[in-house]
Amino acid sequence: MQKLLIAITALLMLWGRADAQIKNSQKAVTMKEISSKGYTTFKVSNQVTLYAVTFYNQFQMKVAGHLFIPGSLDRGQQHAAIIVGHPMGAVKEQSADVYASTLADRGFITLAIDLSFWGESDGQPRNAVSPDIYAEDFSAAVDYLGTQPFVNREKIGIIGVCGSGSFVISAAKIDPRMKAIATVSMYDMGAANRNAIRHSLTPDQRKQIIADAAEQRYVEFTGGATKYTGGTVAKLDAHTDSIQREFYAFYRTPRGEYTPKGATKATTTHPTLTSNVKFMNFYPFDDIETISPRPMLFITGSNAHSREFSQEAYKLAGEPKELYIVPNAGHVDLYDKTDLIPFDKLTAFFNKYLN
Repeated sequence: MQKLLIAITALLMLWGRADAQIKNSQKAVTMKEISSKGYTTFKVSNQVTLYAVTFYNQFQMKVAGHLFIPGSLDRGQQHAAIIVGHPMGAVKEQSADVYASTLADRGFITLAIDLSFWGESDGQPRNAVSPDIYAEDFSAAVDYLGTQPFVNREKIGIIGVCGSGSFVISAAKIDPRMKAIATVSMYDMGAANRNAIRHSLTPDQRKQIIADAAEQRYVEFTGGATKYTGGTVAKLDAHTDSIQREFYAFYRTPRGEYTPKGATKATTTHPTLTSNVKFMNFYPFDDIETISPRPMLFITGSNAHSREFSQEAYKLAGEPKELYIVPNAGHVDLYDKTDLIPFDKLTAFFNKYLN
């Protein structure tokens, strides 16, 4: 009996070591130099080196990113770095890389990431909504950058474009390692789903959306097809509204269209219906003032249909804060139009607060 117990104990120890090895291997990071060729929605300066990187968040989900490092940077020293999040329903190749590559050309180490369930990052089902995991992805990006020998972990900033604007606020409230926070064309994804733009969604309409999503859970639980919602229309017609036309001009044309491996054009930008209602419980601006005294910069276009969200966040945030309105710019204009995106403003902001 004693020999049997010893044998069982030995087996348990071996299993424990194997499990630990698996967990450690899951946490491994990768970094591979790549060319920007084939990435259709952004350009990289010859003065910047681009890497495909992966790392894991606390849920053991792989997060994929593009790391941009200025060619002249002394990697023997530690430098400031900036994380960039893509619009809701997009991937890093759409808008986030534009910001990351341009700011890298201005001297910053930058990291554009795919949020979990999107692009090259882990997560099933694809296109799922999980605001908590999205926020965790940004903290995991800080983990990654803060453990690189050429990054000063006390000088890490963050930018959220569109929906990621609300996700980086959510993350920054509970992660003080994010030293300077900027948002561009921000959507409060909670308010946008509860109320819609300009509070155009009635309480009864909201209840119907929630009821439809709840009923769809039965369909998918019993093996039925996944249903998607929102996103950008595939075609324009006489009834397409101006906001959808604005998104269409980016996501459905060569200007910004990008289909990640494993996805289809039919599902890009569209979250799953059953998960999208989780935004109804998402309140990123609650306690936003607790981010202070870390600085916040809210950038929006003068013609942006989403302007209300940046204005509300600015009103609620603590000091130091700034609301910067780009003249003659719409919401999607600030995704990729480098002649309108205020890169001088962003550069000055991060130089001031990260250096």
